[in-house]
Amino acid sequence: MTEPTRLHGRVLIIAGSDSGGGAGIQADIKTVTALGAYAATAVTAITVQNTLGVTGIHTVPVATVTAQIRAVLSDIGADVIKTGMLASGELIDTVFSLLKREAPNIPLIVDPVMVAKGGASLIDKDSIHAMKARLLTRATLITPNLPEAEALTGRKIATVQAMREAMKPLLALGAKSVLLKGGHLPGDTIVDIYEGPDGTQEWSDTRIDTRHTHGTGCTLASAIATGFAQGLNAVDSIARARAYVRRAMETAPGLGAGHGPLNHAHTVRPFTEE
Repeated sequence: MTEPTRLHGRVLIIAGSDSGGGAGIQADIKTVTALGAYAATAVTAITVQNTLGVTGIHTVPVATVTAQIRAVLSDIGADVIKTGMLASGELIDTVFSLLKREAPNIPLIVDPVMVAKGGASLIDKDSIHAMKARLLTRATLITPNLPEAEALTGRKIATVQAMREAMKPLLALGAKSVLLKGGHLPGDTIVDIYEGPDGTQEWSDTRIDTRHTHGTGCTLASAIATGFAQGLNAVDSIARARAYVRRAMETAPGLGAGHGPLNHAHTVRPFTEE
């Protein structure tokens, strides 16, 4: 039997659950594990969803979310923390205060989840305000898509040049660095832009013609967080994460009738006896 692979890096994920397994906590755990790190979680909400959409959201009490975070940090610890769906202003304020007080030196990757792939809103206006005023000021990196960036900046982003011009107002919200994802722009090429203390980087790829895109944002942010936990710099973390997500889309299992899930396990070799 081959020697088991040792996990390197600890990622604490604070996010919602996806019953369909394609996004949220489920996608996060799969991604972190597939890239060779250890995933711990604090579940913020239970969503009722599949590839066709979200039909219900049950939020977890704030005190329970807080207890989960403390339980992980006090025992297992974390090399990086990643947030996803935070469904209320109260929860965002509480998470911000807790991390500022009890995990001030742990890098924080914020995926500002606002809308599900099928269009369902996952956050209210009070939460957007709390995110801008509080959580983003603590973030090491934020990973908005274009609709999220528009909601955060109040400006329309309809071209690659507009993406470049949006970087300054996004950074002005307080995060140390930003990865702005351009997948919502029309056309055959997708451009993502990073800006941070170590400079600016742009990536472009040919669009993959597929309906299997559910959970791409969660997956990318968790893959980036894994890179941070394993000691990679921001640019290298993002480059590896983008390659991982692309291959996960290319090898998607073809499940569901709507926005299908990715193949998060494409890095994992099948079990064999030797």
